[in-house]
Amino acid sequence: MVKKPEKKHVEKIRTGSFERKFMLAKAGLVAGTRYASKSAGAMLKGQDRRRKAHSRAMSQEAHYLVEELGKLKGSVVKIGQMMALYGELFLPEEITDALHTLEEDTTPVAWTTIHHALINELGAERLTELEIDPVPLGAASLGQVHKATRKSDGKQLCLKVQYPGVAEAIDSDLSSVASMLKLTRSIKMGKDFDQWFNEIRFMMHREVDYHEEAHTTKKFRRMLQQDSRYIVPEVFDRYSTGAVLCTSYEEGLNVNSEAILGLSIDRRNHIGKAALDLLFKELFVWQEMQTDPNFGNYRIRLNPEGKNDQMVLLDFGAVRSFDDRIMKPVQMMIKGAYLRDKKRVLEGAVAVNFMQPHFPPKVLNAFTEIVYDLVEPFANGKNPPPAFALNKFGDYCWDQSDLPARVARKATISAVSKHFNMPPKEFLFLQRKLVGVYTMISVLKAEFNGQDVFDPYFDCLVDQWQPKTIEEV
Repeated sequence: MVKKPEKKHVEKIRTGSFERKFMLAKAGLVAGTRYASKSAGAMLKGQDRRRKAHSRAMSQEAHYLVEELGKLKGSVVKIGQMMALYGELFLPEEITDALHTLEEDTTPVAWTTIHHALINELGAERLTELEIDPVPLGAASLGQVHKATRKSDGKQLCLKVQYPGVAEAIDSDLSSVASMLKLTRSIKMGKDFDQWFNEIRFMMHREVDYHEEAHTTKKFRRMLQQDSRYIVPEVFDRYSTGAVLCTSYEEGLNVNSEAILGLSIDRRNHIGKAALDLLFKELFVWQEMQTDPNFGNYRIRLNPEGKNDQMVLLDFGAVRSFDDRIMKPVQMMIKGAYLRDKKRVLEGAVAVNFMQPHFPPKVLNAFTEIVYDLVEPFANGKNPPPAFALNKFGDYCWDQSDLPARVARKATISAVSKHFNMPPKEFLFLQRKLVGVYTMISVLKAEFNGQDVFDPYFDCLVDQWQPKTIEEV
């Protein structure tokens, strides 16, 4: 008989529509009323003091709202996290800052509830074929993962089990969150907000569709099966449903674990190059990408021989396909930046609706410089990276370069931000993935020039894509 886990747990996720709607509506009304009161009190102050008072009041109420969201757990937590990741262009900074503090619910649901869900999904007969550890490997807002052993052959498996009722609560939770934001009177509603919120809705339903995740996992496994640098888990259909995903259990270490960070520079470079090469495959060849760069979605399997370590790729629930309308202009921008061809960069930017031809030259030049910075790690010899980003051998030092922070600072202080057009929503996913991969390689403290990784893909990049006319600036 399996010993029941002693770890603290909750019996179930509360998904009752009325209770959740009432709590969120109440939170929005309270926050909105308090924010309006504090804002009114600031009207008699000077402009600078008034602005600071507004920001402080909004920050206080945003943190209150996030605290209320966290109490409900389930899909609301995931909704809040997605809003934080993809909401910078729509939400006030004070709200996104507060949402970034919303952590995954790491308290697991009781084994009795999970076991009952497994019986409902797989049936008692199939379940008897498995020996399941009741202590989860990990727990999140939408489900938790348990290790299992197939009794017939000892095969080690991983069961991702969705919490009962979570999928059905998504639409209600989304509507409640939207209503809460409206009540706070801090969000400018409109067409852009509606489109963005609908994208959150699409992503949430995609997250809980384990049939789709099984499909994308199999697809990436096929695409990478000949490349020994990567391991993609095998899917076992017999133990998978729309709410249960069964894959092979794949050993590996966290990217930022002491064991990985203590590896030799050659081994860390090998891992970093594999991460960058995978990004280029997704961007330039497949046009299909795992858009969640969370470190938890990667593991590193060390080779006992001391070389050729492997990346274990996990969680394909956030895979997105990108059509030519987005990818070809992006490729133009990257190719133009690599060649220091400003006209090509700007034509791509106009095609993807970042820039407009009539923008002031100062704005267009500032934007071009930011794109140039983005390709700095794999720049060609004619346009080398800045000296401070190189070691004594001329290798690019990913951590030392501080590239993501430098680009963010430039984008914030430049005139670009005042003229910035709303890009297609798909670009937000590309941006997150790019920053995520750069950050991973930086954490590894890798030191290598990305040009050798990039060059094989150069011919994949388009030279033109129905660009609008733009004058040389």
